Amino acid sequence: MTLLGDTVLRESCREVTEFGSELSALVEDLFATMYAARGVGLAASQIGVPLRVFVYDCPDDEDVRHLGHVVNPRLVEAGGVVVRGPEGCLSLPGLEAGTERYDHAVVEGVTLAGEPVTVSGSGFFARCLQHECDHLEGRLYVDRLSGWRRRRVERQAARASWSRREPDTP
Repeated sequence: MTLLGDTVLRESCREVTEFGSELSALVEDLFATMYAARGVGLAASQIGVPLRVFVYDCPDDEDVRHLGHVVNPRLVEAGGVVVRGPEGCLSLPGLEAGTERYDHAVVEGVTLAGEPVTVSGSGFFARCLQHECDHLEGRLYVDRLSGWRRRRVERQAARASWSRREPDTP
């Protein structure tokens, strides 16, 4: 698992151009890693692979389970009401902050077989879709924070046992 400070987390990921057994193995690895870490979504960059792929197994606010993967995803719609809710990241283990996200999101991409797919989500699942798409652009949820929320997460990250960074503030 890549952690805050790993450069791959700050890179825009490349489009997938080859569909086959290596891509299938990547998606399987993403699911296995996500489940082992008890997450609800995982982007390929979070395991050190800078490709536009993510997986999810995430409930929405009605507790409906959404399970799947998207290759070459693009966030084509994020709208509705802006909601500040708790958000964490497997690349910042144990940290969480109130982060603003839209309560509706639509992602378009393709499946492992190259078939077009559209994934729509609301509530917590919309948050997950937006979070994973951010990863593919080299952004983390902390980039959406400001003020005391951002400073608090940065201090906690710098002090964490897994940290690869020096503390920003005393």
